[in-house]
Amino acid sequence: MNITIIGTGYVGLTSGTCFAEVGHHVTCVDNNQEKIETLLRGEIPIYEPGLADLVKANVDSGRLKFTTSTEDGVKSGDIIFIAVPTPPQPDGSVDLSFIEKVAREIAECLTPELGYRVIVDKSTVPVKTGDKVKQTVRRYAPDGVEFGVVSNPEFLREGCAVEDLLHPDRIVIGSNDEKALALMQKLYEPFVAPVLVTDINSAELIKHAANSFLALKISYINAVANICEASHADVEKVAEGIGMDKRIGRAFLNAGLGYGGSCFPKDIKAFIAISESLGQPFDLLKEVERINADQMNRFLDKIREKLWVFRDKKIALWGLAFKQNTDDVRESVAIRMAKVMLKEGARVIANDPQAIATAKKFGEFEGEIDYTPDMYAALDDADALVIATEWPQYANADLTEIARRLRTPLVFDGRNLLDPADTKAAGLEYECIGRAAVDAS
Repeated sequence: MNITIIGTGYVGLTSGTCFAEVGHHVTCVDNNQEKIETLLRGEIPIYEPGLADLVKANVDSGRLKFTTSTEDGVKSGDIIFIAVPTPPQPDGSVDLSFIEKVAREIAECLTPELGYRVIVDKSTVPVKTGDKVKQTVRRYAPDGVEFGVVSNPEFLREGCAVEDLLHPDRIVIGSNDEKALALMQKLYEPFVAPVLVTDINSAELIKHAANSFLALKISYINAVANICEASHADVEKVAEGIGMDKRIGRAFLNAGLGYGGSCFPKDIKAFIAISESLGQPFDLLKEVERINADQMNRFLDKIREKLWVFRDKKIALWGLAFKQNTDDVRESVAIRMAKVMLKEGARVIANDPQAIATAKKFGEFEGEIDYTPDMYAALDDADALVIATEWPQYANADLTEIARRLRTPLVFDGRNLLDPADTKAAGLEYECIGRAAVDAS
């Protein structure tokens, strides 16, 4: 099938590439000329495991093309995906101006001669956005144009997005247009996954509800971790015990510094705003946000308790990305912690396998921060090591080398990556989250 993706950000580029990988012909559109030129050179602007090779292979095969022309995209695509940003506004509601702009541009490029087109919201949008897209296209399109509107939410995990797209656990297609639904089901035939067909409003709600529930699980286990510390229990064992219940599951029950990234914080604020606009306040999610914000502050207090003050202390920070296997630093707890430590007078030297360049670009640090590509070099003469991102190389670090290089043998593990007994054997003083029983031993 012939597909157009408007927007070559994280979702658009990864989705378009994977559609091409299964045999569809894809045109990706973006109004950023520099980004398109970068993609045409075979380079990609983000780090996502496996994506660069797929982009190159599908460009070489002729199934994946890039352009700045919306008109060309509308002409070539029987199905047109909208995958543009939906940033938060100051009150937490979603800024839909990019969606409206693209919907209008699509409408102005449609003609009766092109035939039926399916317009798909791939961006995460509030419920009833599909109705607004339909109204906008109808308002600005010429008479006689035929089209359908679909909500097809994405469920991508950064760092696993290629796998999530090629082998999804479910595909949600929401529309009130039978012709559009039939075309979307044909589009997804190469993907072996359950397909859930719904009305458009339900599909739009599924995305916000899913992300909010996962964030709730994270905040829940972090709240449990605080109880574990107070009662000298081990949150790892507690999480294992409750996660063995098939009704609950082990995923997203890892105690730590809390959630971050470009999706969860934004989507929870949006869902709160959506619920309030509908007269159904979702106070539970406000508590999820509060617990998440408190988690970083509690961890910083652990460090202050040992160091007394941050002023004139050298802190080795392992991790800048909001999670492993990505270079994304948006809403990163590591970045927020670094800013607090710098503000209080610390010197921070940071390592991350992928995110140093994006941290330099988007970190907006007020104060001195140093970077090193060598995780062990960051430790030299440092007063403490703070682990903020769950990269596997940190979990497999040489504990003897850590102890040898640090000025004082203090390790603050915000992701519970290390084994408390092993760190103790290496001569390290180890602080983690919710594992007081193990740590005390």
